[in-house]
Amino acid sequence: MIFFDRLMAWFYFCGKINRLFMKRNALAVILLFAGLVAVSCIKEEAPNAEADIESCTLAGDVLNRDPVIENDRVTLFLKKGTDLTSLSPEFTLTPGAMISPASGTERDFTTPQEYTVTSEDGRWKKKYKVEATTSGITTRDFHFENVRMEGKYQIFYETNAEGEEDWAWSSGNPGFAMTGVGKSCTDYPTYQSEDGYKGKCLTLTTRKTGSFGAMMGMPIASGNLFIGTFDLSSALTGQPLSATKFGKPFDYIPKSLHGYYKYRSGEVFYKQDASASDGLKPVPDKKDRFNIYAVFYESTKEMETVDGTNALSEDNPNVFAVAKIEQDEAVETDKWTLFEIPFKPRTGKTVDADKLKAGRYSLAIVFASSLDGDRFEGAPGSTLCVDEVTLEYKEPEE
Repeated sequence: MIFFDRLMAWFYFCGKINRLFMKRNALAVILLFAGLVAVSCIKEEAPNAEADIESCTLAGDVLNRDPVIENDRVTLFLKKGTDLTSLSPEFTLTPGAMISPASGTERDFTTPQEYTVTSEDGRWKKKYKVEATTSGITTRDFHFENVRMEGKYQIFYETNAEGEEDWAWSSGNPGFAMTGVGKSCTDYPTYQSEDGYKGKCLTLTTRKTGSFGAMMGMPIASGNLFIGTFDLSSALTGQPLSATKFGKPFDYIPKSLHGYYKYRSGEVFYKQDASASDGLKPVPDKKDRFNIYAVFYESTKEMETVDGTNALSEDNPNVFAVAKIEQDEAVETDKWTLFEIPFKPRTGKTVDADKLKAGRYSLAIVFASSLDGDRFEGAPGSTLCVDEVTLEYKEPEE
């Protein structure tokens, strides 16, 4: 364990851990670098093997907020009225990498465009889908019927009128993948099940994260699904609550959220205990609980998104309304049970119709199998199933 800790410290000292963990299986990276521990970081490096888009910009005042960059896609949120037929995005890449088509090439973004990034050493290629949109959440009914595979885990997504992928949900699955614990998609905290209220459904299960998770101070992983993005680099550098970037633009005023759920708590509730080999200490007689909530907020330059640190904070000035299931209603049940939660406006907050029309407000919906999973507390095996969720909303002039 001492050797392993020193090896992790060496990673941080060399400034490579974020990119390496995002691109490789953690165990493979550790084995690769184990033979290099004695080599000085100041020695001339070999050609870079990374092939990532790090940032993206567009000329002119057309962006509604910063581009969202994920593992294999980039989303450009543009101001309404922007001409999508002739955009020329500029990309910053990992050192030495090249992109095709070239950065700054004018392209028609009425449909998503594909780019290929090649690493400096020429051995690695990574494809990105880059899409531009002047809208955010375009769906009010969520059936959880659509998933695609990313490695061994599933990503839930919504479709447009043509049946094509419109936008994707996020989860902590990318972080769980680094533990090496999940062997198939149903071993992960977030996955699809067959026995939904109608058709298939969302299933969230709290999992132990094994020795790697315990070493990183994250011994359990709550199953979660949310509208937004998951920042893996934040999760791996001691900022797990900041890793959940909640929300997408939303052009309406939300009224309520309703749907169906089933829930069964795991047998043993744990809290963190750094002195334990698995990082966990059992808490006798404590039952796990799940959470469902939604947040409607204003996106500003100072706070473009809310995250796990501030989404529900009473003193967050950007939050306009919150819908959250009451814990006395979040009961264990093996039968599909209706939940209905209204959005409760924050005191003194009034939606600005012009800002709403301009796309300056955002909405997040969050599901979690362990209420305190953000503190790495919960009962492994706790399972929340969710299906047929509907978001009720109104026009600003109503």
